[in-house]
Amino acid sequence: MNRRSFLKSILALLGLLITAGGGLLAWLDRGRLAASAEPAAAAPQQPIPSPTGGDQLAEETATAGPGEPLMSMFVISDLHISLDDPQTSRKLKQALEDMKAFHMPIDALVITGDLTDTGSDRDYKELTRILSGYKLPPLGANMGNHDFYTVWINKNGGWDKDHYPNGKSDAVSREQFMKLMNYKKTYNEMKVKGYTVLLLSQEAYIQEKPEVGEGAWYSDEQLAWFKERMAEAARDGKPVFVMTHQPLPPIGENGGTHQLIRAKEFREILKPYKNVFVLCGHRHQDFMNGTNHYVRETFHYFHNSSVGRPLNRNYQQQAKDHAQGMYVQVYADKVVLRGREFETRTFIDEANWTIPLEKTAKKA
Repeated sequence: MNRRSFLKSILALLGLLITAGGGLLAWLDRGRLAASAEPAAAAPQQPIPSPTGGDQLAEETATAGPGEPLMSMFVISDLHISLDDPQTSRKLKQALEDMKAFHMPIDALVITGDLTDTGSDRDYKELTRILSGYKLPPLGANMGNHDFYTVWINKNGGWDKDHYPNGKSDAVSREQFMKLMNYKKTYNEMKVKGYTVLLLSQEAYIQEKPEVGEGAWYSDEQLAWFKERMAEAARDGKPVFVMTHQPLPPIGENGGTHQLIRAKEFREILKPYKNVFVLCGHRHQDFMNGTNHYVRETFHYFHNSSVGRPLNRNYQQQAKDHAQGMYVQVYADKVVLRGREFETRTFIDEANWTIPLEKTAKKA
């Protein structure tokens, strides 16, 4: 089976999921894959010169004048950096140029998965080259399903399902990502102006766990860490930000392929807390296509768009120049989230949410 046939089979499966689940997710039909040679065991790239701080950023207390934001950050997703699709590199640089000229503070930059299109060494090197050209704010990221795709790529740089895993492993994918970010694990915590950002991350793909498909599998260890960090972060009554790549399935269900798999436990962990904001990627839905990007559960749940390939409601890349992300501002009494179109350096009217913060009692 070649790559095109493989993608068609995935699209057919996804169509069934969309029909059953209300259009939750999409499979992205990408451009051609790498054509030049890649080593069977990808060489680790150098970490990007950004103050990621290993496991946790140094905390800085938020101070601001009356009516000013206490913390501001950009959250972007689904870069899909690929040397075989130059538009992805152009769009990331477009986004970073917009941030460079931005007239409001940026205290952190968060990337919620699919940093690369194939997880290959050459794609990671291209991502590193772009990011290294900018003076970045504190940077955080998690892994998406595409960041595990190096197992599909053969030594000649081609998509090769017949020889899967092509001498690679999920461990190679994790090591590449952790090397880039200077992490010890694929999941991580950031402290940004005293606010907690928890970056949950897919830990394995089908080379280690065939049953997960394109879904996000979290280990017992990660979920225990998540529960412990949420309890600690919620003590001061401040809003907490939780980043995932794959979206959640409907309430009351665990997820499958293209979804957060252990969703019941995820929701149960968040249930006791107020002022929790969950941001995910993966769907690529353009902020201007009429899709609902905000869902109120026991937490505030937002679906981000994509920098590399925003899609219309039929999961087609209709507006090929669009490159989008979210700008998040925390105030004393509210959180404001706005979609940003990096192509035009403007905010998107259809993506503008102000969420009042609920009063909470600080815990000793």
